[in-house]
Amino acid sequence: MIVLDSHCDTPSQIHRLRDLAADNDHHAQVDFPKLRRGGVDAAFFAIYTPAAMSPDKATGYARQLLSEVRDAVRSNSDVAALAASPQEVVSCKAAGKFAVCMGMENGTPIRRSLSLLGEFFRSGVRYMTLCHSMDNLICDSCAQGNTWHGLSPFGKEVIREMNRLGMMVDVSHASDESFYDIIRCSEVPVVASHSCCRALAFHPRNLTDDMIRALAGKGGVVQINFFPVFLDDGFAKVLSGSGLSEKGEPVEADFISDPSDPARRAAWYSVLDELAALPRPSYRRIADHIDHAVEVAGIDHVGLGSDFDGIEVTPAGMEDAGCFSRIFDELRMRGYGEGDIAKIAGGNFLRVWDSILSV
Repeated sequence: MIVLDSHCDTPSQIHRLRDLAADNDHHAQVDFPKLRRGGVDAAFFAIYTPAAMSPDKATGYARQLLSEVRDAVRSNSDVAALAASPQEVVSCKAAGKFAVCMGMENGTPIRRSLSLLGEFFRSGVRYMTLCHSMDNLICDSCAQGNTWHGLSPFGKEVIREMNRLGMMVDVSHASDESFYDIIRCSEVPVVASHSCCRALAFHPRNLTDDMIRALAGKGGVVQINFFPVFLDDGFAKVLSGSGLSEKGEPVEADFISDPSDPARRAAWYSVLDELAALPRPSYRRIADHIDHAVEVAGIDHVGLGSDFDGIEVTPAGMEDAGCFSRIFDELRMRGYGEGDIAKIAGGNFLRVWDSILSV
């Protein structure tokens, strides 16, 4: 089987000077040694731009991240290669190399330009999460959601162009109104690259059962996120009560401003230590969300999108990509057969991706 993680924020960590060739310590969640240890064959590296960044600045930053990803892969060409199609993912595995695929998280970098959307597609971007934590020119975000009440007029043009190009539309982070607009507007299946089930954790980032059914009815797939806040309401309360989110924000911003500074790095690592010391839900909670999504949507519409390197804290037992295989062991314990595990591991996502390219 091919194990594919549909969402890692590793480009942001490359930008912060992570060496993917090294087995990095101190809460580093993704590098090539860890991916190999966890049996991960492919991952979508998300070109993430912060919601508060201006469109012009976001475009330049996204281009820079793309260039840095290509440089990192080139520097590790003995173990990794870029992949822009399911067939190239399969070829990478056959060659014994990790497949680095690219997505874009937040559509702000395309500004009001379908030409820029095409540029990013030609640069290797194969899905786009339309928004992030704020409404943008394309659609409303689940964290705000009051500008367009769904897709903007330009957003509908974006969906049509993504369909034409063969770029997957990603509904993660979209508001509920945006989600249903996207389902209606897209002529091909859509994906949720890193989302959980709202029935198990009541967070606006998660999908309701009706949304999961609509996604499956469109032929798409929901990729379960590993962030404890999206997995478990109890942890959301623990984190909120700890005050660590508020404490960590300025420390992380200071680190990002100069990741080469040992003192700033150490201060950020100290916050990560405190977060890891909180009572966290088990990695088995990921399997609970898989179970629920399978029950609602069917085995052909569920996969894995960890959000590694974009989350500051992980479930206990799923500290990094090296632990990935534990999910499959847990699913075996719950009675899943190898064929169904292969679908969840990556087969479902690859099928949807291939179907979009074949239109």
